[in-house]
Amino acid sequence: MGTITINGKTFTGNSISVSGDKIIIDGSDVTPESKQINIHVLGSIQDLEVSMCNKITIDGTVGTVSTKSGDVEVKGDITGDVKTMSGDVDCGGNITGSVKTMSGDIKYRK
Repeated sequence: MGTITINGKTFTGNSISVSGDKIIIDGSDVTPESKQINIHVLGSIQDLEVSMCNKITIDGTVGTVSTKSGDVEVKGDITGDVKTMSGDVDCGGNITGSVKTMSGDIKYRK
């Protein structure tokens, strides 16, 4: 189980989904009132699926990361793929799968 911080508020869970303006963690709605969304993952979660956010920071281990709009910074481990339609991917950690972005830059740092 991982620790997920959204706009400074910490939650514990395995799976996160951000669709439209709703944030669901393990089936519970935890949508913040703010329209600017920043997600920080510590520990382990299976999947992170986000329709839009400002930034996702991975310090733990995530199976797959998928976002339509938002930057992804990987400091920890991704055991699957990272996909974003519009956003930069900063790969400072380990990514086992592929990294794809349609509109953004991919930067590898080791």
